[in-house]
Amino acid sequence: MPLSKRTSLPHPWLAFLSELDILLPHAVEIRCLGAFLLAAVYAVPRFTGDLDCLEIFPSSATPVVEKLAGPDSRLARKHRVWVQHVGTGIVDLPDDYERRLERLDFGFEKLQLSALEVYDLVLSKLTRNSPKDREDVKFIAQQQKLSYAVAYDRFVKDMRPWVARADWHEGTLQKVWKEYFPRP
Repeated sequence: MPLSKRTSLPHPWLAFLSELDILLPHAVEIRCLGAFLLAAVYAVPRFTGDLDCLEIFPSSATPVVEKLAGPDSRLARKHRVWVQHVGTGIVDLPDDYERRLERLDFGFEKLQLSALEVYDLVLSKLTRNSPKDREDVKFIAQQQKLSYAVAYDRFVKDMRPWVARADWHEGTLQKVWKEYFPRP
């Protein structure tokens, strides 16, 4: 379990999502990942203009959310942030990530945000492994005092069996990323 997460959203996310909440015709869950979670929830010191989401439930609400809060929406123009539906095929995630999703409670009435559990969030950065991704992993691993053993075990059990270039990614975990985690 993470040590700390923000209990309120920073500007402009709170205003943007509060307006979206009011405009939604019914309850909607947005499953979040990426830099939005890192910056808005874990306070990684960088800005992102998009809230990447894996899924929107019910799925029939996806076009509604995209129209109300997508990159070309009135809300996006007003707040200069937007919801970006990336889907589950764009990012590699550990198996069973769905059962570890964490509900984020920011007091919205119809809008429910769910977040990747912190180890799943970290491992979602592994296969892309850009310099920005590595900096994000280093920051959050140290800030949240994450265990390398837990991250590695999750990779071996929930990603290695199916991920392309598994040996390469395991090597990255062992030779580069291991140094990002605090020593026990």
